[in-house]
Amino acid sequence: MATPFLVKWGLIIGIPLLVLLFYRLILRVFFGLVIVPEDRIGLVTKKFVLMGRQSLPEGRIIAIDGEAGFQAQTLAPGVYFGKWFWQYSITFQPFTIIPTGKIGLVLAKDGAELDTGHILARKVACDSFQDAEAFLKNGGRKGRQTAIITPGSYRINTLLFELEIADMVSIPDNAVGIVTTCEGKPLGEGQIAGKIIGEHNNFQDVDGFLNNGGYKGLQEQVILAGSYFLNPWFVKMETVKMTEIPIGHVGVVISYVGNDGVDLSGVEFKHGNIVAKGSKGVWAEPLGPGKYPINPFILKVELVPTTNLVLNWAAARSEAHQLDKNLSTITVRSKDGFPFNLDVAQIIHIPTTEAPKVIARFGNMVNLVSQVLEPTIGNYFRNSAQDSDVIAFLGSRKERQESARTHIGHVLEQYNVFGVDTLIGDIVPPESLMKTLTDRKLAEEQKVTFETQKQAQETRQSLEKETAIAEIQKDIVKADQGVVIAERIADASVKKATGDANSVRLQANAEADRLKLLASGEAEKTRLLAKAEAEKIEWIAKADAEKISLTGNAEAEKILAIGKSSAESYKLAVEAMGGGNFTQLKVMEAIGAQQIKIMPDILIGGGGDASNGPINGLLGLQLLEQLRKSAANGNGTDGTTGSIENK
Repeated sequence: MATPFLVKWGLIIGIPLLVLLFYRLILRVFFGLVIVPEDRIGLVTKKFVLMGRQSLPEGRIIAIDGEAGFQAQTLAPGVYFGKWFWQYSITFQPFTIIPTGKIGLVLAKDGAELDTGHILARKVACDSFQDAEAFLKNGGRKGRQTAIITPGSYRINTLLFELEIADMVSIPDNAVGIVTTCEGKPLGEGQIAGKIIGEHNNFQDVDGFLNNGGYKGLQEQVILAGSYFLNPWFVKMETVKMTEIPIGHVGVVISYVGNDGVDLSGVEFKHGNIVAKGSKGVWAEPLGPGKYPINPFILKVELVPTTNLVLNWAAARSEAHQLDKNLSTITVRSKDGFPFNLDVAQIIHIPTTEAPKVIARFGNMVNLVSQVLEPTIGNYFRNSAQDSDVIAFLGSRKERQESARTHIGHVLEQYNVFGVDTLIGDIVPPESLMKTLTDRKLAEEQKVTFETQKQAQETRQSLEKETAIAEIQKDIVKADQGVVIAERIADASVKKATGDANSVRLQANAEADRLKLLASGEAEKTRLLAKAEAEKIEWIAKADAEKISLTGNAEAEKILAIGKSSAESYKLAVEAMGGGNFTQLKVMEAIGAQQIKIMPDILIGGGGDASNGPINGLLGLQLLEQLRKSAANGNGTDGTTGSIENK
């Protein structure tokens, strides 16, 4: 049972082996059959030549005319006869594949020699290096080739061509590619970059560039964002960002290439040439805000602010533009020898039309600040401070700021810059002087404070006094009116007595005055009583005392006046009646008024003259005693107080 099985498998395995053996031995030997697979090419090496030229020309390694050696022609996929193994050696090789995003750089091992000064072999018609025979017959040269192989599959004879895979060149957005070529005409004297050459498809067609007279070295033309098949043996690429000019600025272009243009600045401007766009020099037309694909190796763009620009001379402050980062607080010395610091801010404006002149004069904005603004402003304030002492400088800050603005504005106009304003910031006098000034100011303020407090106290005292006076005003007025009334009453009484003595007219006038005063006093009293009712408690005792005193004085004066009037009356009576008669009259009036008992119950009589006798004497003594008692009891004969002696 095992024998048929083995026979079966022996046949299955043996038949293909026999066929293969037949192919290898019979077809290959007798017919020279070669089968090239569909994914391969055949590299042919000829071992010998039966007839004709036997060896290759000197310096050649690839045969194109049937010579022995490496053959230029390759075998594409297919079946070939006559390639006997004893005469030909066939090597199968995969296709050459260039991946996507890559390029193939070709190095030819055979061909004509390169021309002197060339480093790359020019392109020849050879079906992208797939026809090696055409390459050699059409004048292909050995060495690195200008032509490249783009992505794809190729039947490349690797006996002639050596390939190197390289990346495509990609330039990102907002960037430009700066090109330096390794092949071309040499630059002329004074040139730093090759002029723009057309018809080379952004340096991808190397032969087009060279055939149109392209120059070796740095190129004026740049490559924008994108992917390119650039031969790195021909082009050296450097990627830089696009030149951005922000809003509020212009870009003044300084070109290092181009023809010498006509100076457009005019005869009055003697600080450099300003030329038209495309010429060498400072371009008269600046670039506005935006992004530009500029080659920074041949064009320099200086940003110039067209808005108001603030520069600070202050150690602790700097603007975002950083043009004032090297500026610091200005130190000056006053006339009295004190050094002190002050901060200054300068606002400038550069019009768009004047920006090229500023750059032509100074080169950049940093030089403008360091060469003009810094020395101008610093020296102005140093000179200004030397004409004044520190205190006066502090006091005249506004005037000095205005003077600085005018002076610095005139200076900047000469440099095509408009001075908008000059501002003096913090002024820091010496610490010792500041302490003295501070102490003085504190003393002055304390003095003012004390004066204010003093005035406040005086005002408070005056207010309290007026308040107190207002509170007692009613009682004072009442007492004053009482005094006045009492005085008026007393005066009325005196005048009445005087009028009684002198004339009826005076009495009438006195009475009228009294009534008038009484009416006026009563009216005033009523008004003041209504006004000062709330003020009477404190002063009532004093007012009553003064009233009593004044009333007593008035009564005394009244009595005195009455007494004087009575005395005058008595004097006139005495003169009219005689002293003895007036005395007897008054005695009798007193006796009658006092009801004095003149005659005793027992009368003792005597002889002689009655008027001169003892009885008359006793009667007189008795009468005088009675009168004294009556006077001691306060009763006069005329109804008034007094004594008989006084009368």
